[in-house]
Amino acid sequence: EDDEDRSFSRDIVVNYFDQAETTFTQMDDALAQEDLPALSRLGHFLKGSSAALGLVKVKASCEKMQHFGNLKDEHGTGSLTPADALRRITGLIKQAKQEYKEAERYLKNFYK
Repeated sequence: EDDEDRSFSRDIVVNYFDQAETTFTQMDDALAQEDLPALSRLGHFLKGSSAALGLVKVKASCEKMQHFGNLKDEHGTGSLTPADALRRITGLIKQAKQEYKEAERYLKNFYK
């Protein structure tokens, strides 16, 4: 990868960091409001950008959040109660944030 390519990919990664931080804040707000449709949309959004960068753990957690927000199980099939979905999402947001921080540390080190 030459300097120009590395600069381009670095910009994409930095934009992802900004998006992810904003999205996690929005997830916390939506969780506080128990807004399951918003949590599903936010999970879907972050799933796509995480997948584009190959961050498979974050992508998988966000995909589950998308399903839970739609009152489906982690596979998108069985149904959940709103209370169960919120309980699962609460733990999942914490997990996704940890996975994101691991990826962020790795990528920031890579682009030093």
